Amino acid sequence: QVSLVESGGGSVQPGGSLRLSCVASGSIAGINAMGWYRQAPGKERELVAAITRGGNTNYADSVKGRFTISRDNAKNTVYLQMSSLKPEDTAVYYCNVELRPTYAFTSLNYWGQGTQVTVSS
Repeated sequence: QVSLVESGGGSVQPGGSLRLSCVASGSIAGINAMGWYRQAPGKERELVAAITRGGNTNYADSVKGRFTISRDNAKNTVYLQMSSLKPEDTAVYYCNVELRPTYAFTSLNYWGQGTQVTVSS
């Protein structure tokens, strides 16, 4: 079994900051890419940021310069530091991890349960 547990969501005023965390645990042989997606009401889920095992990153244009993704390979954890938050950043944020379980021969894609981020004055 593999699970992803997210934390760090909440409500913040425009211009504020939040830090999301996602920990992967269970029968894990190795982790490849880790990332964050978000889904606002009435909209499709979109990629926010992703990071490879080696630390290469990519970001959605809408968050470049404001969000920073990082990971701690020893802790199987990915973080999303969000600064200068805007109302349009309001969404449910989902952690996404590509990993190989000990009981599988290939990597599989896993999703966290989602954490709400609300930016409002």
